[in-house]
Amino acid sequence: MTVSLEQLRRCHFAVDLGAARTRVYVKGSGLVVDEPSAAAINTRTGALIAVGEFAEKMTGRTPSYIRVVRPVSGGTVVDIEMAQRMLRHLLGEKLRRTLRRKPRLRAAACTPHDADPLAQRAAVETLVGLGARRVELVDTLIAAAVGCGLPVEQPEATMIIVCGAATTQIAVLSLGAIVTADRVPVGGDAIDHAVVQHLRQQHELMLPSQSVRPLQLALSGNGLTPHGPEQTEIHGRDVATGLARSVHVDTSAVRRAIHTPLTAVLDGIGKVLRDCPPDLVADLADRGIMMVGGSALLPGLDQMLRDATGMPVHIAERPDVCAVQGLGAMMEGRIQPLVLDPLTG
Repeated sequence: MTVSLEQLRRCHFAVDLGAARTRVYVKGSGLVVDEPSAAAINTRTGALIAVGEFAEKMTGRTPSYIRVVRPVSGGTVVDIEMAQRMLRHLLGEKLRRTLRRKPRLRAAACTPHDADPLAQRAAVETLVGLGARRVELVDTLIAAAVGCGLPVEQPEATMIIVCGAATTQIAVLSLGAIVTADRVPVGGDAIDHAVVQHLRQQHELMLPSQSVRPLQLALSGNGLTPHGPEQTEIHGRDVATGLARSVHVDTSAVRRAIHTPLTAVLDGIGKVLRDCPPDLVADLADRGIMMVGGSALLPGLDQMLRDATGMPVHIAERPDVCAVQGLGAMMEGRIQPLVLDPLTG
């Protein structure tokens, strides 16, 4: 792990700053914030108009002087000041006052696997701006594995895939550490983009950004599996005329469009398994793969991975909040490290 469990038990709150959603866990209170990572600002005055869910709904619907920004990209804070302002408003005055009363306020944060020092520093500075005197960084893969109940402390292989909005992280864990891991720059956003591009090129249809997730429209039913409905009706705007139009889309063609970005995820899984010791790969044949993250709920993705790897694939009970729940479990002291008795003789 990035830090010891003893250090994490001293933390008062934990933050998972994701490209799609921001989640905050407060020790003793549980998950208190679960909102989209979005903020709307007035470009004329610099005033913050809305954050979270309301700012997300404003995307694509604002006048020219109001801009919706996302201070987090690919799990990395790209605008520290805006991330701090967003977090302050998401936490609320009452909760911020409660946290400020803590002597030597400590915080924990998730960072993507192999995050560069600049990305780690941005996460630390964001929480220091909220009043934290010390910030502990934990690898997202470790936090998510703990959050979904995997026995990461045991000398057994556990494979986890964190399917985020911007990236997919794949790792094999054993004895509380990452044995081998890979990060693929493909996530839920890339899959949605593939659907949008397919509809634009094949049907000359532009989808509204916020009406519904294009993926859920196109893949209603059994999703990526071939047993879903043959056709789906989708509403949007005609590229040439700009008028509202609806088309019947062949879902098998949409599935083929989606498979293109997903091949990068399959390549990442193959690379991790090739770099993994044979003894641990043998464990995985029985134990299988655990999927977490918001994009793990993509219909039919688990079946596609089963067919490609031949291993069992499971989706966590609440895949979207596993990382922050794992941080919370470590802060609350619910995770015990593996204790080895020193050999004498």
